[in-house]
Amino acid sequence: MRGLFVTGTDTGIGKTIVSAVLMNSLREREDVCYWKPVQTGIEEDNDTETVRELAGCTDDEIHDHGIRLKRPLSPHISAHLAGVEISVEQITKTTTEYFEKRFWIVEGAGGVHVPLNDDELMIDLIQTLGLPVVVVSRSGLGTINHTLLTLEALRNRSTDIAGVVMNGEPNLENKNAIENYGSVKVLAQIPVFGKLSSKSIRDVKIVI
Repeated sequence: MRGLFVTGTDTGIGKTIVSAVLMNSLREREDVCYWKPVQTGIEEDNDTETVRELAGCTDDEIHDHGIRLKRPLSPHISAHLAGVEISVEQITKTTTEYFEKRFWIVEGAGGVHVPLNDDELMIDLIQTLGLPVVVVSRSGLGTINHTLLTLEALRNRSTDIAGVVMNGEPNLENKNAIENYGSVKVLAQIPVFGKLSSKSIRDVKIVI
């Protein structure tokens, strides 16, 4: 399986926007396909459809299969309330030969330590898939600590980190601090969009 796993320092951090930008940025050189393995709050916020719209994806560029839960809560709680169980094995059992032929943009739910069940976290799924990780963070106050903690957690699992993408008003001091203390490259700083649309993100590039 080739591709990138998009995680974040928190929920609502902009992972879906970054996933759409990556689809646009990599489409010219890769046979890209987007996949959201676990989605909670599906009736209020459908990240798969957002990426489809923002990146102008064809049906062939979207793998819309996975855990889909109604309640906008942590996956383990939302699954419990729905009477279902999530496991890394269950999620990855669909990684057949079809997966080996594409370049995947896989978007996680929340951050790396979000629980999937009583024993497994999102980072266990990341480790199992074995994809390099793009960490999405805010640009403002607090981002240094949150980003460094996320990087440390990933490195403790010997996970390859592709880089960090910062969302919000560009902040050079925070960018420099993350690169210095985190020994990582900030791949892009994505600005605040007045109106989020396929047109507004068209010229934003993330170089991997």
